[in-house]
Amino acid sequence: LGQGRDAPGPFAAAGIGRLTVIDDDAVALSNLQRQVLFETADAGQMKAERAATHLHALNPHVETVAVPLRLDADNADALLAGHDLIIDGCDSFATRMLVADSALALVSGAVGPFDGQVSVFKGHDPALPCYRCFVGNPEDAPDRNCAAQGVLGALTGVIGSLMAMEAIRELSGFAPSSAGRITLFDALAGRF
Repeated sequence: LGQGRDAPGPFAAAGIGRLTVIDDDAVALSNLQRQVLFETADAGQMKAERAATHLHALNPHVETVAVPLRLDADNADALLAGHDLIIDGCDSFATRMLVADSALALVSGAVGPFDGQVSVFKGHDPALPCYRCFVGNPEDAPDRNCAAQGVLGALTGVIGSLMAMEAIRELSGFAPSSAGRITLFDALAGRF
């Protein structure tokens, strides 16, 4: 899995064979309302390690690997190599671009204070848009992240569940891929 998604539990519950969690951050009490995989007792510990432990407890038949590092230009290819699908929900465009450039298949999710989006990208397929095609070359804005703007905890659950559905669809092939489309959710209006 790509850098930090807050709700990777559905993947382990679905029986995905191997999950890699990459995140260099520690669990913070202020984030528990939207990062429901973690518990109060996890505060101060590395997210990747706690996530891998909790996911393994959910399904001990799933191999879980914790990588408590920041994904960057020097390690992205090595850390993401060998994964069939990358699931990215990080809050940094710089990291998202690295992930998208390294992924053969990418489930991308993002949230704002009251809205979210989920997309599947297969940049290697010339008939489909890549992540860069979708977003251009945005720069990170320190004042436009979850910590600065706030986000509804339930919203991350909705977007995380949609991401899980797309990942399972991509890995199992139970339905045609939704690559090249975007799902938008407006929590204020209550509509997709």
